[in-house]
Amino acid sequence: MSNGGTQAFVEVLMLAASDLASQAWDFRFAALLILQDQNVMGRGAVGFHLEEIDWGSNESERARSKDFVLRATALAASGHRWGELGYHPTRVHDHLDQFRIMVEYFTPPTSSSPYQHFPGPDVAMASCTRHRVLSGLPYWEGCFLCNQA
Repeated sequence: MSNGGTQAFVEVLMLAASDLASQAWDFRFAALLILQDQNVMGRGAVGFHLEEIDWGSNESERARSKDFVLRATALAASGHRWGELGYHPTRVHDHLDQFRIMVEYFTPPTSSSPYQHFPGPDVAMASCTRHRVLSGLPYWEGCFLCNQA
């Protein structure tokens, strides 16, 4: 995926995840997305693997986590809040569809190994009041929309 494709993918998914997040795991996934902000982390310096995500300690948790990601992906694909981006993400539907297929066919691991790249439960609870999107706290001030300016 190109840098521009990655940016559009992360931003539309972040808008959806911010509006759907209600449980601790949802906020952890949103924090993972926050860490993909290329305006802060650098162009081409972001990315994650499904295997790096702590999907949960039992089958019920893993199914719920996977369902959240699929719901956020579907909401993002619907064009949810795209008008706030300041641009039209032209190829993002392809990226979201590929991601949806990857998540649908992915079997979360049952091991309880440490997930070094998946944010802990104490992050991504802050919301940018200006944009109504989860912010980068405790990593940085503001949300991805603030960082575009």
